[in-house]
Amino acid sequence: MTAKNLLVELFVEELPPKALKKLGEAFAAALANSLKNAGLAASTAKVTAYASPRRLAAHVTDVLAVAADKPVVQKLMPVAVGLDANGQATPALLKKLAALGADESAVPSLRRENDGKSDILFYDSLAKGASLAEGLQKAVEAALAALPIPKVMTYQLADGWSSVNFVRPAHALVALHGAEVVPVSVLGLQSGKTTKGHRFEAAIDPVVIADADSYAETLKRDGAVIASFAERRAEIVRQLAGAAAQAGGKPIDDDALLDEVTALVERPNVLVGQFEEEFLAVPQECLILTMKANQKYFPLLDAAGKLTNKFLVVSNISPADPSAVIGGNERVVRPRLADAKFFFDQDRKKSLESRVIGLSKVVYHNKLGTQGERVQRVAAIARAIAEALGGGELVHHAEQAAVLAKADLLTDMVGEFPELQGIMGRYYAQHDGLNGDVADAIEDHYKPRFAGDSLPRGRVGTVVALADKLETLVGMFGIGQIPTGDKDPFALRRHALGVIRMLAENDLALPLDTLLTAAAAPFAAVDGFLPAKTALADFIYDRLAGSLREEGYSAQEVDAVVSQRPQRLGDIPRRLAAVRAFSALPEAAALAAANKRVGNILKKAEAAVDARIDANLLKEAAEQALAAALAEVAPKADAAFAAGDYTASLSALAALRAPVDAFFDGVMVNADDPALKANRLGLLATLHAAMNRVADLSRLSA
Repeated sequence: MTAKNLLVELFVEELPPKALKKLGEAFAAALANSLKNAGLAASTAKVTAYASPRRLAAHVTDVLAVAADKPVVQKLMPVAVGLDANGQATPALLKKLAALGADESAVPSLRRENDGKSDILFYDSLAKGASLAEGLQKAVEAALAALPIPKVMTYQLADGWSSVNFVRPAHALVALHGAEVVPVSVLGLQSGKTTKGHRFEAAIDPVVIADADSYAETLKRDGAVIASFAERRAEIVRQLAGAAAQAGGKPIDDDALLDEVTALVERPNVLVGQFEEEFLAVPQECLILTMKANQKYFPLLDAAGKLTNKFLVVSNISPADPSAVIGGNERVVRPRLADAKFFFDQDRKKSLESRVIGLSKVVYHNKLGTQGERVQRVAAIARAIAEALGGGELVHHAEQAAVLAKADLLTDMVGEFPELQGIMGRYYAQHDGLNGDVADAIEDHYKPRFAGDSLPRGRVGTVVALADKLETLVGMFGIGQIPTGDKDPFALRRHALGVIRMLAENDLALPLDTLLTAAAAPFAAVDGFLPAKTALADFIYDRLAGSLREEGYSAQEVDAVVSQRPQRLGDIPRRLAAVRAFSALPEAAALAAANKRVGNILKKAEAAVDARIDANLLKEAAEQALAAALAEVAPKADAAFAAGDYTASLSALAALRAPVDAFFDGVMVNADDPALKANRLGLLATLHAAMNRVADLSRLSA
């Protein structure tokens, strides 16, 4: 049976630009999967997705006109039920066959098979393969139903009576198997081979698609449309680079903006515009944001990364004289930049410090009070952290930065562009003549804002960022706002990972338990607040374990270290390296198994066991040898541990393998003599403590 390539296109009104890429990929994938499941396309069929502002399309290779017939095996009933004593069909069997479209003539061909209990009758038949028209109808309907549509709209069809639901009104449907139209109907449309090109620049209207394989080329030639999202994006990148080089700069790097602009144009044409240099007195973050967010422009930077007064426009038209397009965009952007300059000038008329009192009128959370109250808690936590890290000037600067950190929320600029919070605070702090570390900390206290983001650049910023995140975590846990499943409205997982990164990557001498206690202290006056220190610690260690596994450490390695709940998170990389080195030792497996056995024995002990050994009660040679080995090895391991050399600490334990094995081979721990039993348990408790300072080695046991 000859296979041909298939093309399906749905022509619609302008689709949501931020969703276009996903819509195109989802449409093509769902359509192809349905065809493959129906046996109309091979599992190896190549699928190409197309998505432009006004169309979703898919090209699928090697699609059959009719799917191959499929063998169908139908289990009927036990032979004893289906056939009587003379081997004739019973009424029950005849009724079952009739339901399957067969009659009594099929009885001799029924297959018998034993299922282990009795003989069963089976009816083997061939199911006729679906035609492409049938299969494609179902595939298109399924593909449209599965689209990740942000919001559905209802619109009326041409008959004036019927209405349908879709992301945007649809106006044409193309379905071609080779050069033949496949009869399909969806959203009130009948399939054909014509579509629409560019609104203004199409050479032919309507555009006629001769066959499935000529779709993209025909649209480009006759319709002035680059149908492929990826090809259109690459063309924009090429033009941006060329125009930027000609203008003496480089375009800002922003993948999200590039995707959005790709979804707004059918055939891109990049042009260079400019604005008055006086606007460059405004912080470049403000100008860049207003050009990107409001106008979808690509600001141009110089070689040093500083904003220039030029920008790139990705136009959807290509006039012979682009001056009118350029002039229009320059006129549009000028008021936006003027607004930014006005906000900046107005904001600097008031100091950050004068704005702090206004935070008492801004609600933070109905159970946790205002932003003003929150700022006071953050400042108290920052003070405690700064004192733990050395005190002095750090305390003064950290407390000052914490008090001022949220003041820019009340500025006009941040009111217009919330994304600039912290960034504008830094600029306004510099204008107020504040210390540079304080100004940097006001911006940096939000860091890290996402995975891979940079950490605060100095100690003051680190202290305030820790305080801010800990206040959020402790506060939300204290009022029961704990993340569940995929719901985390207050981004507590991100805050926890931020705390972990700052403590670990800066190797701060701040025990986690002490930090959580200090962070909870300012909440004492909050009504209904219930400290949840244990639950929060569990939450942080869970996030830590997950992030370590993502970094490539094995689950066993991570469990061995994190289960010990190390208080200083900066130690963890060294502990993990030590565990990995220990695992490579020939003695590791035996010691890990022995450690697990010791732990189980101690858990089953009737009373708490003291890690204490009475030498006079060491009767057996094996227990004497183990005690002697411990007396020699433990001090070496402890000294290495105290020095932070965790690899040496674990390596020292290798000498215990032989005496540990001999002990379990020759000594009965649960002796009849209570004193002997207690002493042997004490010996094992001493061994257990010595082996598990760096990590729980039992977690390495398979």
